[in-house]
Amino acid sequence: MRKLFSLTAVSAAALALAACGSADDASTEASADTVEMPADSALAPISDAPVADPSATATDAPEAVPAATATAAGDAAAEVAGKALEAAGEGDAAE
Repeated sequence: MRKLFSLTAVSAAALALAACGSADDASTEASADTVEMPADSALAPISDAPVADPSATATDAPEAVPAATATAAGDAAAEVAGKALEAAGEGDAAE
């Protein structure tokens, strides 16, 4: 009985592997005519000069935030953080 089960299992495995295989020749897919461009032409030196992009200017940067506004925003954030810590019971609020 063991021999019959072993023979059946080996036969099933062989058929499963044969069914998953492909009969295509892999060497035809790797031929040089499927390459888009040869490496020599891809590595050739470039003689064209770069072109300036008129839309890429440094003047498009946003204006700086005034120091008073930034300080007020920092103070407000510190006050909110202090209240959150106080509410959580982890410290005293610094005002």
